[in-house]
Amino acid sequence: MEDFLKYFYQDVGMIVKSLFEMFSAFFGALNYLFNFPMRAKLIKAYSEDFGIGDWIALVVTTLLLVALCAAIIFFVVKVLKRALRFRIPVKKYDELVAQYKDLTKECYRLNYEKDKLLAMKISELGMTPNEDLLNLNGEGVEEGENGEEQTEAYEVSNKRNTVDSPPLNPHENRFFRLTTVDNYYKVEYQKPEYDDQINLEEFCDRMRLFAASRLGLYYDIRIIRYFVSALGTARLLILQGISGTGKTSLAYAFGKFVQRDTSIASVQPSWRERTELFGYFNEFTKKFNETDFLRAVYEANYYEDPHVIVLDEMNIARVEYYFAEMLSILEMPRSDEWLIDIITTELDEDPALLKGGKIHINDNTWFVGTINNDDSTFAVADKVYDRAVVIDLDSKAVAFDAPDTPPVYVRTEHLKELFADAKAKYPMSPEMKEKLNEVDAYLITHFRLAFGNRIMKQIRDFIPCFIACGGTEIDAVDFIVAKKVLRKFESLSLGFMKDELRKFTLFLDKTFGKENMGVCKEYIARLQKMS
Repeated sequence: MEDFLKYFYQDVGMIVKSLFEMFSAFFGALNYLFNFPMRAKLIKAYSEDFGIGDWIALVVTTLLLVALCAAIIFFVVKVLKRALRFRIPVKKYDELVAQYKDLTKECYRLNYEKDKLLAMKISELGMTPNEDLLNLNGEGVEEGENGEEQTEAYEVSNKRNTVDSPPLNPHENRFFRLTTVDNYYKVEYQKPEYDDQINLEEFCDRMRLFAASRLGLYYDIRIIRYFVSALGTARLLILQGISGTGKTSLAYAFGKFVQRDTSIASVQPSWRERTELFGYFNEFTKKFNETDFLRAVYEANYYEDPHVIVLDEMNIARVEYYFAEMLSILEMPRSDEWLIDIITTELDEDPALLKGGKIHINDNTWFVGTINNDDSTFAVADKVYDRAVVIDLDSKAVAFDAPDTPPVYVRTEHLKELFADAKAKYPMSPEMKEKLNEVDAYLITHFRLAFGNRIMKQIRDFIPCFIACGGTEIDAVDFIVAKKVLRKFESLSLGFMKDELRKFTLFLDKTFGKENMGVCKEYIARLQKMS
């Protein structure tokens, strides 16, 4: 042990000694730097023979030393403040930040509700915004003899109006965002060169490779075919499944592939009516509160590209509350009838495409709702499902090597022509039509369910588009029957139907072949487990 102590003294001891000498030298330097009496004695001892140049050099040196002292003092004070300042623990700080964000959102929501309530109050009383503000401020109201409030007519000068509630310029533009869109497309927008040679199968293949090579998003080719075929079938698509399977990303990838970015509107739990989507006119500011959804719908009237608008987490609020008007509008047979009522009065300064207070929903626009089926969401009504094509994304696709694939520019008219050509070239075969009639008869007899006219039209439209995308007729029938017809089984009493479901599986095997209708059989098996 004695030998180790000798080693320890020679090695570690010398290091400690050197560190001590270093700190001693540092504090000695500080002591010397701030020892102004000693410095005064030195100056007095050597300054007797100083010339003009020496005095100048002395002044400069003294100023530098004073600046160095001030810098050291400032640095020390700053370090001490930082060290001694009260600090919130990291976890507590994160909680406070989250609370602040929640409170900010709640303030926005309450202000929004307040504006709507005040606007309705004004409309009921037939008052102008300035008159209402006067009453709210307690001016012009006095107590009558019988105890009832009476409104006294006050003459308020222009100067008083200017101070308390400045009148807005009636010609000031009330649709700032939509007018900005007008200005961009009138001045800056340049139409791209579109590829009118691509077919649906190539479109699906290239979109899948583009998503993999450029975006790092991987999808089974069937999912891409379902998505593109659905565009030729309905205006509303629903992507549902567990979180993280790429529902929103699929619509996002489509927008990037056609080089017209997908618009995403995040649905909020408080949404109850149409104004959540389209905005509303604020009677006090005389401005229209424009939403991202409204802007996306309006802007789509300016270009020819296909465009997708995503309602993210669509069922976090009741879909039939805030989207009911859109469902009705999109059911109109002619696209020129797809009009949204925005405002009742028109001004010359309003957006160029706001005609009669209405905005047109262009036929280059599709709506995609993403749905998570869990306890935090609402069930989607049948009338919503009936009008949409539903695609389930229950698992993530396996990554694969894809060659670098560029995006495309494609006109909506070209896509519509491809869908129309597919429906003319690949109509549902008579044999398949007969089999579907048998399925319809079986469902009516055993489950009291039947195909509606809307569903039959969607089936007739989906099958040709899916074939043109590179799929087969039987796979198209398997998918569309599972999503549009068998989904209705969930409204039945499954606990009493296990035997009937088993018999229906045997019926599908007999009618379509044991090797076919895998999606339907998988869906029936899941229902049997739930029952």
